[in-house]
Amino acid sequence: MKPADVETFFATLRDANPQPASELVYSSVFELLAAVLLSAQATDVSVNKATRALFALAPTPCKMLALGVAGIEAHIKTIGLFRNKAKNLHETCRILIEQHGGQVPRSREALEALPGVGRKTANVVLNVAFGEPTMAVDTHIFRVGNRSGLAPGKTPYEVEMGLLEVVPEAYRVDAHHWLILHGRYVCLARSPQCWQCRVAAQCAFEPKTPAP
Repeated sequence: MKPADVETFFATLRDANPQPASELVYSSVFELLAAVLLSAQATDVSVNKATRALFALAPTPCKMLALGVAGIEAHIKTIGLFRNKAKNLHETCRILIEQHGGQVPRSREALEALPGVGRKTANVVLNVAFGEPTMAVDTHIFRVGNRSGLAPGKTPYEVEMGLLEVVPEAYRVDAHHWLILHGRYVCLARSPQCWQCRVAAQCAFEPKTPAP
């Protein structure tokens, strides 16, 4: 995608949604970390349903740790891979308390050292909680980056690096939200809704999907 088209692409998404936000429900950096950790291979809707009661009962690492693995499992059993996620969340809380004073660390290295926290999760926390211009490449962003020609890559990391290179600085903090939402609701995996896409003119995908 040409630089002028990239500028238009993000300016258009910004104008349609000036203040994009995560669809996960949380009220603290810790709850954000926990929600993103639980969201792997699960929808935000399913995570929000499970964490509503969990966060009301255990909104801090200390209280979450006190629940024990079984207590966490009882609240998140509707989420895929819940047993492994409960163990990771429980151990993460222990590390936060013992090594970080109960606070979520702001460094990528410290975040990725937490159980169940990979590069994507760390990028979400760094971006949403701390305002870092990171790109959390999930399946939606990977698809949009490749399909549109914005940042083609064979791996999420390649797409991430491509986006960091081509996205204008003014759009970087919010770019991953715009791309996720665009992939989630417009640039669908099986049937992209090109006929109602605001950035179809800049997108390299052909042939464009006609209206049903």
